[in-house]
Amino acid sequence: MKVAVLGASGRAGSEITKELASRGHSVTAIARKPDAIPAASGVTPVAGDASDPAALADLIKGSDAVISALHFDVPAETLLGALKTAGVPRLLVTGGAASLEVAPGVLLFDTPQFPAEWKPIAKGGLTFLDDLRLEKEIDWTFFSPAALIEEGPRTGAYRTGGDQLVVDDKGDSRISFADYAIAMVDELEQHRHSRARFTAAY
Repeated sequence: MKVAVLGASGRAGSEITKELASRGHSVTAIARKPDAIPAASGVTPVAGDASDPAALADLIKGSDAVISALHFDVPAETLLGALKTAGVPRLLVTGGAASLEVAPGVLLFDTPQFPAEWKPIAKGGLTFLDDLRLEKEIDWTFFSPAALIEEGPRTGAYRTGGDQLVVDDKGDSRISFADYAIAMVDELEQHRHSRARFTAAY
């Protein structure tokens, strides 16, 4: 597939770009500082600012899908508008864990354990997901990670869930950036969560 990755120089974005390239996909790796994108066969680094929907539409035109690894300072409306202008049918988003449920009707965001300093950024993810759920034209997927996404090995082993936080037998929820990238590209290829959110953890 031809895939455009937004935020391709960031931690999650660079791993996703690497995973896509390893599977033979053609990647347009978009970042404000494309020099920071690791060189790889099939990867074309491009300078771009996703907050400009008209310019972004030009960069992603011809793609089969866009994967956004951006922070939530670029609203869903902006990205969706760029995809519609460019005629790109699919958007996959690196989401946050804050909107996952830890009990029926109880979001991780609202628990005492959720760090207060993370709330302003996490709130953007909740809003982004709410906006996506109103979208009827673009085929979107919002991928919430485990509660902790960290440096670690590429194992290829993970468990998926829907709107509930996935935890292990110790109650921990974690995944490595490398395995998060595997789960994201698996979703791109297998297309199991159309206009839906999913999560993955060990």
